[in-house]
Amino acid sequence: MKITHYFILILLCWSCSSESGDADTIATDDSPMTVTNPLLDFTVPSNFPDATYSIIQNPPTEKGFELGKKLFYDGQLASDGVVSCGFCHIQSFAFTHHTHITSHGVDGQIGTRNAQPLHNLAFMNEFTWDGAATFLDTQPIIPITAEVEMNETVSNVIAKLNADDDYPTLFAEAFGSEGVSADRMFKALSQFMVMMVSANSKYDKLERGEAVTFTDEENAGRAVFDTKCASCHAGTLQTDQSYRNNGLPVDPEFNDIGRERVTGLPSDNRKFKVPSLRNIEITFPYMHDGRLGTLEDVLDFYTDGMEDSPTLDDQFRRPDGTLGLDITPEEKVQLIAFLKTLTDNDFIEDRRFAEF
Repeated sequence: MKITHYFILILLCWSCSSESGDADTIATDDSPMTVTNPLLDFTVPSNFPDATYSIIQNPPTEKGFELGKKLFYDGQLASDGVVSCGFCHIQSFAFTHHTHITSHGVDGQIGTRNAQPLHNLAFMNEFTWDGAATFLDTQPIIPITAEVEMNETVSNVIAKLNADDDYPTLFAEAFGSEGVSADRMFKALSQFMVMMVSANSKYDKLERGEAVTFTDEENAGRAVFDTKCASCHAGTLQTDQSYRNNGLPVDPEFNDIGRERVTGLPSDNRKFKVPSLRNIEITFPYMHDGRLGTLEDVLDFYTDGMEDSPTLDDQFRRPDGTLGLDITPEEKVQLIAFLKTLTDNDFIEDRRFAEF
């Protein structure tokens, strides 16, 4: 079984002048403080593709991960001091949010999109429903500065962190020299998020040839999935990372134009990134605006609920001119049984990612 180890847990002797942060001695007013900051072991599971995130450019370290985790759960990144990243990305829901169909931000403001799950981000090419972020380190800028989410400026966040009793020391420990900066903040958040690898579901264990077996119903569901779903939800990541219009009727309240908002191309109108189906059992509500509450609702939509438009993906057009996928009621039950094999309880219960 092939497993790629990017790093083994080792102690680094960091240069005080290195921005990547390796100082094992940090000067204080009283005396030098010795800090050990071992690299974390980032492992690519044998059934996964190579990581797209450059681990070499920003290697996760123990102190960097801890700093990223603290930032992830800190409301100081928002203007109200309450709405943290973890406010909308809750671990027990695979880092999604069940309470609202779309994200709620400061002062109860309502966003237009459902919070996406946070897992396997190190393997993704682009981020957000419309691909507005092409680099994980810059993705947090979007929720931090969005008025309906965290409603803050990056400069204000850095000022607050500099004035905090703990953060200057934590940044120095993580990066080897004094200095709280936006670049370091985003690198720390990425070090936390790239370690969120979800790869130990029943599906994964079967893929790796481990001692698990599917039930007859799960096997039947996988056969239906491979025939009718896998063209979009492809491969181990359960997404081909493309942008598609799946025929979801336009919600007049949001009138979300999707990928077109990023590219400006009419051909991208109403196209959204194909989401990964990993942990799909617990990442409801579904679709970019959270309008569908259950997996049964989703499958009913794909057979009977689509709306035509010029950019609708061709695979949803039947030969007789009607729209949708041909999935029988029995096949829907089987499909859901298979989709539940994608739940990774080890990831969901991993204490490394839990709020303090």
